[in-house]
Amino acid sequence: MAVMGIGAANWLKGSGALLLSCRTNSIPAVVSSCTVIASRSRVHYCSSTFSLQHQKKNNTLFSSGVNGHKIGDWGSQVTKLYFNFYCTASSNVSIEEKDSSGEVVEEDEESKMRKIKDAANSLDIRVGRIIKAWRHEEADSLYVEEVDVGEAEPRIICSGLVKYVPLDHLQERSVIVLANLKPRNMRGVKSNGMLMAASDASHENVELLEPPEGAVPGERIWFGSADEKDNLPDVATPNQVAKKKIWELVQPHLKTDGASVAALGTHCMRASTGVVVSPSLKDANIS
Repeated sequence: MAVMGIGAANWLKGSGALLLSCRTNSIPAVVSSCTVIASRSRVHYCSSTFSLQHQKKNNTLFSSGVNGHKIGDWGSQVTKLYFNFYCTASSNVSIEEKDSSGEVVEEDEESKMRKIKDAANSLDIRVGRIIKAWRHEEADSLYVEEVDVGEAEPRIICSGLVKYVPLDHLQERSVIVLANLKPRNMRGVKSNGMLMAASDASHENVELLEPPEGAVPGERIWFGSADEKDNLPDVATPNQVAKKKIWELVQPHLKTDGASVAALGTHCMRASTGVVVSPSLKDANIS
């Protein structure tokens, strides 16, 4: 028999919870009062005399009390709740939901890092080789580089390295290029990518990341072990990188370790012939 008299549903501000209330005075009851814990897929309840603990399983919140019972399902609309149960006395029912990405169930660090690693490996990071570089005519802080990234034509990339790297140190140099960013107009020059570099906390020292010896232009860079090379996800399009903010998600987790090896957390940044490094910066940020 369906519960009657469901009141207005309101999202509790700041909590991510959905609170619904209803009165069942007119319905015969099995319990005098109950608490209902709801998710979008199922609803559970137990007697109010039992304490509740929540755990995540298949995107559903469960009550851990031994008397907890399934009593119904969410409808296809978040604002509608459908369930059936029988009562023996008057009761007030509260229904509280906190979604799977909210405050009730926090994702563990291992799961978070797995998602960040997958996102990082959807970035099109390649070995590049600077063919030539020159000062930007309209911007004192910028170089313009012509970079071979394994395509039919070299890419034009602008980088703000004038303060940190002498121009002659860029010529014929192997670099690491983030290649699936949207093109940017840099003071009249369209930049198609980014040279990746390590920097200390004060940003006074900046070094371009270097691929391992033997890596060739166009070769894909990934995060993880050597045997993960053949199981990488497809690279995201520039639009996907921008829309999903993939770079913004990944970048805060990129650093060099105590041996100047570039890494995403504990996952080394790697090419087919070895790991990517900074020439000397340790425990440095990467951008």
